[in-house]
Amino acid sequence: MDDIITLDYGSGGRKTSSLIEELILPAFGNSALDALGDGALLPGGLAFSTDSFVVTPLEFPGGDIGKLAVCGTVNDLAMCGAEPKYLSLALIIEEGLPTGTLRRVIASASAAAREAGVQIVTGDTKVVERGRGDGLYINTAGVGIVKYPGLSPKAMRPGDAVILSGAAGDHGAAVMLARGDLMQGEIKSDCAPLGELVRALLDSGAAVRVLRDPTRGGVATTLCEFAGDSGLGMELDGGAIPVRRETAAACALLGLDPLYAANEGKLLAVDSPETEQAALAALRAQPLGRDAAVIGRVTEGGRVILRTPNGGSRVLRKLSGAQLPRIC
Repeated sequence: MDDIITLDYGSGGRKTSSLIEELILPAFGNSALDALGDGALLPGGLAFSTDSFVVTPLEFPGGDIGKLAVCGTVNDLAMCGAEPKYLSLALIIEEGLPTGTLRRVIASASAAAREAGVQIVTGDTKVVERGRGDGLYINTAGVGIVKYPGLSPKAMRPGDAVILSGAAGDHGAAVMLARGDLMQGEIKSDCAPLGELVRALLDSGAAVRVLRDPTRGGVATTLCEFAGDSGLGMELDGGAIPVRRETAAACALLGLDPLYAANEGKLLAVDSPETEQAALAALRAQPLGRDAAVIGRVTEGGRVILRTPNGGSRVLRKLSGAQLPRIC
């Protein structure tokens, strides 16, 4: 690790992995934490997850920090194969935040919780001096009941299908554009609770190996994590990866790659080739999964390779650098 912490350590990419592996795991390592899933699997069939949200701006097309905080933790529990039940919500408020902004954020969080079918049952509030809090930070933690055990990158096999539930990069592009005056009306965050989509997929009979919502670091970093955890590789078809035209244009304008841009309402699934059509049908029958596509295959070799439509290829690695700081 470097001598000082930079924004790169919060990117969700290589520096974040370094922080976790070199500092956090040696201090706190245990069987639940060492799995490094979206949440911890606990005795008694429980899943537990926590997340902090520092997005700027606080409100953006398609959502705000309140909706994001609820959906982020609910989705992490769903990726563990759990039915989310209860959340905590803690607010760190900067002196001077307009009460109207806080009222809208709270209302948005409440609406998202109702949509996700969870209750916010405990919380905390703190207020810090003006200039010390960037408006508002939120932490949420959640508990769920594991309904679908056994999801893990270690369950992947060569030949498995890699499925993305919809267009990549919408959240990251929407938030970045909301920081300026470019194309703001064109792109909305995909922020949404994924519990219903996950239930439809896992109840379809599909042999799902692992699930993950590709947030910080995007699709590319998440798939690299799968490869690292499993010892296997992946070959992706660049022409099959759904990306909205507006998102692609925005990322080109900003010098970003949609595959590394955050998503807050999409999932990645690895599924057996024998049941991939059932998985696709289940996803596409849901509003949040209508653009689901098989984007690649699990391979031997340990590398994630993107085959481009023009016949070229490149190796994908975990995000390096703070491409999209303060995105969630």
